[in-house]
Amino acid sequence: MSELTHLDDDGRARMVDVGGKPVTRRVAIAEGRLDTTAQVVGLVQSDGLKKADVLPTARIAGISAAKRTSELIPLAHIVPLDAVSIDFGFEEAAVTIRATASTTGRTGVEMEALTAVAVAGLTLHDMVKAVDPAAVLGGIRLVEKRGGKRGVWRADGAGGEASAAGPETEQSATDAAGARRAIVLVASTRAAAGTADDTTGPVIAGWLGSRGFDAAAPRVVADADIAEALRAAVDEQPAVVFTTGGTGVSPTDRTPEATLAVLDRELPGVAEAIRAAGRAATPTAALSRALAGVAGRTIVVNLPGSRGGVVDGLAEADELLPHLVDQVAGGDHTGRPMVGAVGDEPVGESERMEHGGAPHA
Repeated sequence: MSELTHLDDDGRARMVDVGGKPVTRRVAIAEGRLDTTAQVVGLVQSDGLKKADVLPTARIAGISAAKRTSELIPLAHIVPLDAVSIDFGFEEAAVTIRATASTTGRTGVEMEALTAVAVAGLTLHDMVKAVDPAAVLGGIRLVEKRGGKRGVWRADGAGGEASAAGPETEQSATDAAGARRAIVLVASTRAAAGTADDTTGPVIAGWLGSRGFDAAAPRVVADADIAEALRAAVDEQPAVVFTTGGTGVSPTDRTPEATLAVLDRELPGVAEAIRAAGRAATPTAALSRALAGVAGRTIVVNLPGSRGGVVDGLAEADELLPHLVDQVAGGDHTGRPMVGAVGDEPVGESERMEHGGAPHA
Protein backbone atom coordinates (compact mmCIF):
# COMPACT_ATOMS: atom_id res chain seq x y z
CA MET A 1 0.00 0.00 0.00
CA SER A 2 1.40 3.43 -0.95
CA GLU A 3 2.20 5.92 1.78
CA LEU A 4 0.35 9.21 2.07
CA THR A 5 2.39 11.72 0.10
CA HIS A 6 0.86 14.84 1.69
CA LEU A 7 2.45 14.11 5.09
CA ASP A 8 6.09 14.75 5.99
CA ASP A 9 8.23 12.52 8.23
CA ASP A 10 6.72 14.15 11.32
CA GLY A 11 3.13 13.62 10.16
CA ARG A 12 2.55 17.25 9.25
CA ALA A 13 0.65 18.31 6.15
CA ARG A 14 2.84 19.41 3.27
CA MET A 15 2.58 20.28 -0.41
CA VAL A 16 4.23 17.61 -2.54
CA ASP A 17 7.23 18.76 -4.59
CA VAL A 18 6.51 17.79 -8.22
CA GLY A 19 9.45 19.66 -9.71
CA GLY A 20 11.28 16.46 -10.61
CA LYS A 21 8.37 14.85 -12.43
CA PRO A 22 8.27 14.80 -16.23
CA VAL A 23 5.90 17.04 -18.14
CA THR A 24 3.31 14.77 -19.76
CA ARG A 25 -0.22 14.91 -21.07
CA ARG A 26 -2.57 14.12 -18.16
CA VAL A 27 -6.32 13.49 -18.24
CA ALA A 28 -8.79 12.75 -15.45
CA ILE A 29 -12.47 11.82 -15.66
CA ALA A 30 -14.86 11.98 -12.71
CA GLU A 31 -18.55 11.35 -12.34
CA GLY A 32 -21.44 11.88 -9.94
CA ARG A 33 -25.23 12.01 -9.87
CA LEU A 34 -28.13 13.99 -8.50
CA ASP A 35 -30.91 11.64 -7.44
CA THR A 36 -34.23 13.45 -7.62
CA THR A 37 -37.71 12.79 -9.03
CA ALA A 38 -38.93 11.96 -12.52
CA GLN A 39 -40.79 15.29 -12.49
CA VAL A 40 -37.58 17.22 -11.89
CA VAL A 41 -35.71 15.29 -14.59
CA GLY A 42 -38.47 16.20 -17.05
CA LEU A 43 -38.32 19.86 -16.03
CA VAL A 44 -34.53 19.94 -16.43
CA GLN A 45 -34.71 18.34 -19.86
CA SER A 46 -37.40 20.78 -21.04
CA ASP A 47 -35.81 23.79 -19.29
CA GLY A 48 -39.10 24.23 -17.45
CA LEU A 49 -37.77 25.18 -14.01
CA LYS A 50 -38.26 28.65 -12.59
CA LYS A 51 -34.49 29.08 -12.59
CA ALA A 52 -33.95 28.67 -16.31
CA ASP A 53 -30.85 27.49 -18.22
CA VAL A 54 -30.22 24.79 -15.62
CA LEU A 55 -27.62 22.71 -17.43
CA PRO A 56 -25.62 25.59 -18.96
CA THR A 57 -25.45 27.24 -15.53
CA ALA A 58 -24.28 24.03 -13.85
CA ARG A 59 -21.74 23.42 -16.61
CA ILE A 60 -20.19 26.89 -16.26
CA ALA A 61 -20.14 26.52 -12.47
CA GLY A 62 -18.30 23.22 -12.76
CA ILE A 63 -15.74 24.57 -15.22
CA SER A 64 -15.16 27.64 -13.05
CA ALA A 65 -14.67 25.44 -10.00
CA ALA A 66 -12.12 23.27 -11.79
CA LYS A 67 -10.10 26.39 -12.58
CA ARG A 68 -10.08 27.37 -8.89
CA THR A 69 -9.43 23.97 -7.35
CA SER A 70 -6.14 25.04 -5.77
CA GLU A 71 -8.03 27.75 -3.85
CA LEU A 72 -10.52 25.21 -2.49
CA ILE A 73 -8.24 22.21 -1.79
CA PRO A 74 -5.39 23.50 0.41
CA LEU A 75 -2.54 21.26 -0.80
CA ALA A 76 -3.54 21.02 -4.43
CA HIS A 77 -1.15 22.53 -6.98
CA ILE A 78 -2.06 25.35 -9.31
CA VAL A 79 -2.54 23.45 -12.57
CA PRO A 80 -2.58 25.07 -16.04
CA LEU A 81 -5.65 23.38 -17.45
CA ASP A 82 -5.73 22.61 -21.16
CA ALA A 83 -9.46 21.87 -21.18
CA VAL A 84 -12.44 21.04 -18.98
CA SER A 85 -15.68 19.57 -20.31
CA ILE A 86 -18.84 18.59 -18.44
CA ASP A 87 -21.55 16.33 -19.82
CA PHE A 88 -24.95 15.55 -18.33
CA GLY A 89 -27.05 12.44 -18.77
CA PHE A 90 -30.53 11.48 -17.66
CA GLU A 91 -32.00 8.48 -15.94
CA GLU A 92 -35.62 8.10 -14.92
CA ALA A 93 -35.10 9.90 -11.61
CA ALA A 94 -31.52 11.17 -11.75
CA VAL A 95 -29.22 13.56 -13.58
CA THR A 96 -25.72 12.16 -14.14
CA ILE A 97 -22.63 14.36 -14.29
CA ARG A 98 -19.32 13.56 -15.98
CA ALA A 99 -16.33 15.91 -16.03
CA THR A 100 -13.13 15.53 -18.04
CA ALA A 101 -10.10 17.68 -17.20
CA SER A 102 -6.77 17.72 -19.01
CA THR A 103 -3.40 19.39 -18.65
CA THR A 104 0.14 19.16 -19.91
CA GLY A 105 2.22 19.31 -16.77
CA ARG A 106 3.95 17.58 -13.88
CA THR A 107 0.93 16.61 -11.79
CA GLY A 108 -2.49 15.17 -12.43
CA VAL A 109 -5.90 16.80 -12.61
CA GLU A 110 -7.96 14.33 -10.59
CA MET A 111 -8.98 16.98 -8.06
CA GLU A 112 -9.96 19.38 -10.82
CA ALA A 113 -12.29 16.79 -12.37
CA LEU A 114 -13.77 15.84 -9.00
CA THR A 115 -14.26 19.48 -8.02
CA ALA A 116 -15.98 20.18 -11.34
CA VAL A 117 -18.47 17.35 -10.73
CA ALA A 118 -19.10 18.42 -7.12
CA VAL A 119 -19.78 22.06 -7.91
CA ALA A 120 -21.81 21.29 -11.03
CA GLY A 121 -23.90 18.94 -8.87
CA LEU A 122 -24.33 21.52 -6.11
CA THR A 123 -25.46 24.03 -8.72
CA LEU A 124 -27.99 21.53 -10.05
CA HIS A 125 -29.29 21.08 -6.51
CA ASP A 126 -29.64 24.82 -6.10
CA MET A 127 -31.59 25.02 -9.36
CA VAL A 128 -34.05 22.22 -8.51
CA LYS A 129 -34.44 22.59 -4.73
CA ALA A 130 -37.65 24.64 -5.05
CA VAL A 131 -39.31 21.58 -6.58
CA ASP A 132 -37.37 18.80 -4.80
CA PRO A 133 -35.49 19.91 -1.68
CA ALA A 134 -34.79 16.23 -0.92
CA ALA A 135 -32.63 15.74 -4.03
CA VAL A 136 -29.41 13.89 -3.14
CA LEU A 137 -26.02 14.61 -4.66
CA GLY A 138 -23.68 11.63 -4.45
CA GLY A 139 -21.61 8.97 -6.15
CA ILE A 140 -18.80 11.42 -6.82
CA ARG A 141 -15.73 9.45 -7.79
CA LEU A 142 -12.74 9.31 -10.09
CA VAL A 143 -13.32 6.86 -12.94
CA GLU A 144 -10.18 7.27 -15.04
CA LYS A 145 -6.84 9.04 -15.16
CA ARG A 146 -4.09 9.03 -17.78
CA GLY A 147 -0.50 10.15 -17.85
CA GLY A 148 2.37 10.12 -15.39
CA LYS A 149 4.36 7.09 -14.25
CA ARG A 150 1.27 4.89 -13.78
CA GLY A 151 0.11 5.25 -17.37
CA VAL A 152 -3.61 4.50 -17.27
CA TRP A 153 -5.79 3.89 -14.20
CA ARG A 154 -9.47 3.06 -14.37
CA ALA A 155 -12.07 2.33 -11.71
CA ASP A 156 -13.98 -0.90 -12.16
CA GLY A 157 -17.62 0.05 -12.66
CA ALA A 158 -19.00 -3.14 -11.17
CA GLY A 159 -17.16 -3.41 -7.88
CA GLY A 160 -15.58 -0.04 -7.35
CA GLU A 161 -12.09 -1.49 -7.27
CA ALA A 162 -9.23 0.00 -9.21
CA SER A 163 -7.33 -1.41 -12.13
CA ALA A 164 -4.01 -0.06 -13.32
CA ALA A 165 -2.17 -0.54 -16.58
CA GLY A 166 1.31 0.93 -16.72
CA PRO A 167 3.30 1.46 -19.92
CA GLU A 168 4.80 -2.04 -19.83
CA THR A 169 1.38 -3.67 -19.41
CA GLU A 170 -0.07 -1.65 -22.25
CA GLN A 171 2.85 -2.43 -24.54
CA SER A 172 2.75 -6.17 -23.97
CA ALA A 173 -1.02 -6.28 -24.48
CA THR A 174 -0.80 -4.32 -27.69
CA ASP A 175 2.14 -6.32 -29.03
CA ALA A 176 0.38 -9.57 -28.28
CA ALA A 177 -3.10 -8.87 -29.60
CA GLY A 178 -3.45 -5.45 -31.15
CA ALA A 179 -0.37 -4.87 -33.32
CA ARG A 180 -2.40 -4.96 -36.57
CA ARG A 181 -5.92 -4.47 -35.24
CA ALA A 182 -7.87 -1.39 -36.23
CA ILE A 183 -11.25 -0.01 -35.19
CA VAL A 184 -13.45 2.31 -37.22
CA LEU A 185 -15.96 4.54 -35.40
CA VAL A 186 -18.67 6.41 -37.31
CA ALA A 187 -20.20 9.39 -35.48
CA SER A 188 -23.54 10.00 -37.16
CA THR A 189 -26.82 10.36 -35.33
CA ARG A 190 -28.82 9.74 -38.50
CA ALA A 191 -26.84 6.67 -39.53
CA ALA A 192 -27.09 5.28 -36.00
CA ALA A 193 -30.87 5.75 -36.13
CA GLY A 194 -31.07 4.04 -39.53
CA THR A 195 -32.38 7.11 -41.37
CA ALA A 196 -29.16 7.57 -43.38
CA ASP A 197 -26.60 5.23 -44.90
CA ASP A 198 -23.08 4.96 -43.55
CA THR A 199 -21.04 5.94 -46.59
CA THR A 200 -17.67 6.46 -44.89
CA GLY A 201 -17.09 3.61 -42.43
CA PRO A 202 -16.90 0.88 -45.08
CA VAL A 203 -14.42 2.98 -47.09
CA ILE A 204 -12.08 3.23 -44.11
CA ALA A 205 -12.49 -0.43 -43.13
CA GLY A 206 -11.78 -1.55 -46.70
CA TRP A 207 -8.73 0.68 -46.91
CA LEU A 208 -7.37 -0.71 -43.63
CA GLY A 209 -8.03 -4.30 -44.72
CA SER A 210 -6.16 -3.79 -47.98
CA ARG A 211 -3.17 -2.61 -45.99
CA GLY A 212 -2.94 -5.61 -43.72
CA PHE A 213 -4.97 -4.43 -40.74
CA ASP A 214 -7.60 -6.56 -39.06
CA ALA A 215 -10.56 -4.16 -39.21
CA ALA A 216 -14.00 -5.41 -38.21
CA ALA A 217 -17.25 -3.82 -39.36
CA PRO A 218 -17.48 -0.10 -38.52
CA ARG A 219 -19.16 0.82 -35.25
CA VAL A 220 -21.86 3.42 -35.89
CA VAL A 221 -22.90 5.59 -32.94
CA ALA A 222 -24.87 8.78 -32.42
CA ASP A 223 -22.83 11.95 -32.00
CA ALA A 224 -23.84 12.10 -28.33
CA ASP A 225 -22.33 8.65 -27.76
CA ILE A 226 -18.96 9.10 -29.46
CA ALA A 227 -17.05 9.82 -26.23
CA GLU A 228 -18.08 6.53 -24.63
CA ALA A 229 -17.51 4.60 -27.87
CA LEU A 230 -14.04 6.08 -28.33
CA ARG A 231 -13.01 5.32 -24.75
CA ALA A 232 -14.19 1.74 -25.21
CA ALA A 233 -12.26 1.43 -28.48
CA VAL A 234 -9.03 2.73 -26.94
CA ASP A 235 -9.50 0.35 -24.01
CA GLU A 236 -9.21 -2.53 -26.49
CA GLN A 237 -5.70 -1.29 -27.37
CA PRO A 238 -5.76 -1.69 -31.15
CA ALA A 239 -2.95 -0.28 -33.25
CA VAL A 240 -5.22 2.30 -34.91
CA VAL A 241 -8.61 3.90 -34.33
CA PHE A 242 -10.09 5.95 -37.17
CA THR A 243 -13.16 8.06 -36.47
CA THR A 244 -15.32 9.66 -39.14
CA GLY A 245 -17.82 12.45 -38.63
CA GLY A 246 -18.58 14.95 -35.89
CA THR A 247 -15.51 17.15 -36.48
CA GLY A 248 -17.26 20.34 -37.61
CA VAL A 249 -18.74 23.28 -35.72
CA SER A 250 -22.31 22.07 -35.31
CA PRO A 251 -23.48 22.02 -31.66
CA THR A 252 -23.80 18.23 -31.96
CA ASP A 253 -20.25 17.69 -33.28
CA ARG A 254 -18.33 16.20 -30.35
CA THR A 255 -15.63 14.00 -31.85
CA PRO A 256 -12.66 16.36 -31.23
CA GLU A 257 -13.62 16.79 -27.57
CA ALA A 258 -14.00 13.02 -27.15
CA THR A 259 -10.63 12.48 -28.82
CA LEU A 260 -8.79 15.05 -26.73
CA ALA A 261 -10.02 13.32 -23.58
CA VAL A 262 -8.29 10.03 -24.47
CA LEU A 263 -5.06 11.29 -26.05
CA ASP A 264 -1.74 11.19 -24.22
CA ARG A 265 0.05 13.09 -27.01
CA GLU A 266 -1.34 15.05 -29.92
CA LEU A 267 -0.01 14.84 -33.48
CA PRO A 268 -1.00 18.26 -34.85
CA GLY A 269 0.98 17.78 -38.04
CA VAL A 270 -1.06 14.72 -39.00
CA ALA A 271 -4.36 16.52 -38.43
CA GLU A 272 -3.19 19.55 -40.38
CA ALA A 273 -1.98 17.43 -43.31
CA ILE A 274 -5.43 15.83 -43.56
CA ARG A 275 -7.09 19.22 -43.28
CA ALA A 276 -4.84 20.66 -46.00
CA ALA A 277 -5.70 17.78 -48.33
CA GLY A 278 -9.37 18.54 -47.89
CA ARG A 279 -8.89 22.27 -48.45
CA ALA A 280 -7.36 21.51 -51.83
CA ALA A 281 -10.75 20.09 -52.86
CA THR A 282 -13.20 22.31 -50.95
CA PRO A 283 -12.69 25.45 -48.82
CA THR A 284 -15.11 24.21 -46.15
CA ALA A 285 -12.51 21.67 -45.02
CA ALA A 286 -10.90 24.57 -43.14
CA LEU A 287 -13.80 24.33 -40.68
CA SER A 288 -12.67 20.91 -39.50
CA ARG A 289 -11.61 20.60 -35.87
CA ALA A 290 -10.26 17.08 -36.40
CA LEU A 291 -7.43 15.84 -34.19
CA ALA A 292 -4.86 13.06 -34.31
CA GLY A 293 -2.66 11.64 -31.61
CA VAL A 294 -1.55 8.70 -29.51
CA ALA A 295 -3.42 7.11 -26.60
CA GLY A 296 -1.09 4.64 -24.95
CA ARG A 297 0.09 2.67 -27.99
CA THR A 298 -3.01 3.33 -30.05
CA ILE A 299 -2.99 5.87 -32.87
CA VAL A 300 -6.24 7.85 -33.05
CA VAL A 301 -7.12 9.83 -36.19
CA ASN A 302 -10.26 11.90 -36.84
CA LEU A 303 -11.52 11.98 -40.43
CA PRO A 304 -14.43 14.04 -41.80
CA GLY A 305 -17.91 12.64 -42.16
CA SER A 306 -18.06 12.83 -45.95
CA ARG A 307 -16.83 10.21 -48.38
CA GLY A 308 -14.75 12.75 -50.24
CA GLY A 309 -13.16 14.00 -47.03
CA VAL A 310 -12.38 10.43 -45.99
CA VAL A 311 -10.76 9.67 -49.36
CA ASP A 312 -8.63 12.81 -49.09
CA GLY A 313 -7.62 11.94 -45.52
CA LEU A 314 -6.72 8.36 -46.29
CA ALA A 315 -4.53 9.52 -49.17
CA GLU A 316 -2.49 11.45 -46.60
CA ALA A 317 -2.50 8.47 -44.23
CA ASP A 318 -0.90 6.38 -46.98
CA GLU A 319 2.20 8.53 -46.55
CA LEU A 320 2.17 8.77 -42.75
CA LEU A 321 0.63 5.72 -41.14
CA PRO A 322 3.35 3.07 -41.83
CA HIS A 323 6.05 5.18 -40.22
CA LEU A 324 3.77 6.24 -37.37
CA VAL A 325 2.68 2.69 -36.51
CA ASP A 326 6.29 1.55 -36.49
CA GLN A 327 7.43 4.44 -34.32
CA VAL A 328 4.69 3.94 -31.75
CA ALA A 329 5.59 0.24 -31.61
CA GLY A 330 9.18 1.21 -30.85
CA GLY A 331 10.71 0.70 -34.30
CA ASP A 332 12.51 3.06 -36.68
CA HIS A 333 10.58 2.79 -39.94
CA THR A 334 11.98 4.89 -42.77
CA GLY A 335 8.47 5.67 -43.97
CA ARG A 336 7.07 5.07 -47.43
CA PRO A 337 3.59 5.08 -48.96
CA MET A 338 1.50 1.95 -48.58
CA VAL A 339 0.65 0.12 -51.77
CA GLY A 340 -2.75 0.64 -53.29
CA ALA A 341 -5.07 3.51 -54.18
CA VAL A 342 -7.66 4.88 -51.79
CA GLY A 343 -10.47 4.81 -54.31
CA ASP A 344 -10.99 3.69 -57.88
CA GLU A 345 -13.35 6.46 -58.91
CA PRO A 346 -13.10 10.26 -58.84
CA VAL A 347 -14.96 11.94 -56.01
CA GLY A 348 -17.48 14.64 -56.88
CA GLU A 349 -18.70 17.55 -54.77
CA SER A 350 -21.81 15.64 -53.70
CA GLU A 351 -19.57 13.09 -52.04
CA ARG A 352 -17.81 15.80 -50.06
CA MET A 353 -20.89 16.32 -47.93
CA GLU A 354 -21.50 15.10 -44.40
CA HIS A 355 -24.11 12.43 -43.58
CA GLY A 356 -26.55 15.23 -42.82
CA GLY A 357 -25.89 17.08 -46.07
CA ALA A 358 -23.50 19.78 -44.80
CA PRO A 359 -20.08 20.38 -46.38
CA HIS A 360 -17.52 18.09 -44.81
CA ALA A 361 -15.48 19.29 -41.87
